[in-house]
Amino acid sequence: MSIEVRVPETLWEEDSEAVITSWLASDGGAVQAGDVIAELMVQKIQYELEAPASGTLQIARDVDEVVAKGDLIGHIG
Repeated sequence: MSIEVRVPETLWEEDSEAVITSWLASDGGAVQAGDVIAELMVQKIQYELEAPASGTLQIARDVDEVVAKGDLIGHIG
């Protein structure tokens, strides 16, 4: 079973889009629930994205891609 990794609706208050500035976990790498796996920037403020589950990360969106709240950016299997 695969768990979706989405940009949380509550990560920042504005309706602004974000940019993925870095993935802190590798595609195909093992992650634990609660690990910080990516960093997103919104209006010059950096936000950390935590893994929603433990497993193997599959990255669906690249660094420097623009994303919005709720966007699917990966899976954990």
